[in-house]
Amino acid sequence: MKKIIPLFAVAILTRAGVISGTVSPGKAGSVVYVEAIAGKTFPAAAKPVVMDQKSLLFQPHVLAVQLGSTVQFLNSDKVQHNIFWPSISGNKKLSHNMGTWPTGEERSFKFDTVGAVPLLCNVHPEMSGYIIVSPTPYYAIADASGNFKIENVPDGSYSVSAWHEGMKIQTKPVTLAGSATVAFSLAK
Repeated sequence: MKKIIPLFAVAILTRAGVISGTVSPGKAGSVVYVEAIAGKTFPAAAKPVVMDQKSLLFQPHVLAVQLGSTVQFLNSDKVQHNIFWPSISGNKKLSHNMGTWPTGEERSFKFDTVGAVPLLCNVHPEMSGYIIVSPTPYYAIADASGNFKIENVPDGSYSVSAWHEGMKIQTKPVTLAGSATVAFSLAK
């Protein structure tokens, strides 16, 4: 005999919502993410995410990825570049130097540690960028006004954090039931 599940039960099992809000001061490049969820693991993204070096800049300046993701580093400039990071979230034991390579080449790295990865170039000390490694697939980068929207988050209670270059990370509790709003006010 086939078991029939009532439609309302299916709706409850698959309900996902949106966490939205603002990060102030309202600047583009703030990353908001749901912290690790006890007992939950998430498969990494199947496709690599791209960080380019173009016009003597890391592009994008801030890149958010999920834990376990591979980042493909490109060199689209007509000069050699180097990529290194002195730490991940201040832990110098997690520093790494990817070396120097010419135009048109690429190198990849799999990020298995959550945190902020400050990117630098030994050849061009004025270059800097960031990769923010989120512990969950629930993250967003705020727009120029500081607005963000994290979609497809299952209903529940979470810790949500906001990061911005040069500011202290702020974490707030959020209970999601279809939708939730949270405002962050970051300081140095």
